[in-house]
Amino acid sequence: MSETGTRRGAAREKLLAAAARRFYADGVTATGIDTITAEAGVAKMSLYNNFSSKADLVRAYLDARHEEWLGLYRRRLEQARDGRGGVLAVFDAYADHAAHAYEHGFRGCGLLNAAAELPAGDEGRAVVRRHKEEVESLLAGHLEELLPERPAQARAVAEHLAFLLEGAMARAGLEGAGTRLEHARAMAADLLDRL
Repeated sequence: MSETGTRRGAAREKLLAAAARRFYADGVTATGIDTITAEAGVAKMSLYNNFSSKADLVRAYLDARHEEWLGLYRRRLEQARDGRGGVLAVFDAYADHAAHAYEHGFRGCGLLNAAAELPAGDEGRAVVRRHKEEVESLLAGHLEELLPERPAQARAVAEHLAFLLEGAMARAGLEGAGTRLEHARAMAADLLDRL
């Protein structure tokens, strides 16, 4: 990679890191380009050399949040022994997200927070929807391992657990702590034990 390409990559990473902090702490709408470039310590032109617009930066932020969550999930999944452990790995990954140290405290799912600010039809909302669908699909895959002869029940339980998880995440965000996620995990474990 050329020196220019290396600098551009470093600026992009700085911009994404600054955007992640500011979008999560202050919201997408309230965070301007000047705030992001100042926090990243780069020139405004660096933003436009890396992203075509603020909307492009928001989509990159949402994609990065998705990948960040997948990393948390994969680390938890490494410890899972079976489908039950896989389901609980999803819940644990959400709890790991809540346990991060955030500048103004935990505010819930950064993806949903951003989606709430974006207009209907915005591509960023589609990114968030795909993330939530993937989480539910992961749950369904683990449940199909537990219920190999009952795929319809596995999908129904996956939807149920996805709703439980999202509700717990919303309450945890409002309360600023992961306690609701711990409760949701216990409820999920109980439900799995009764399948």
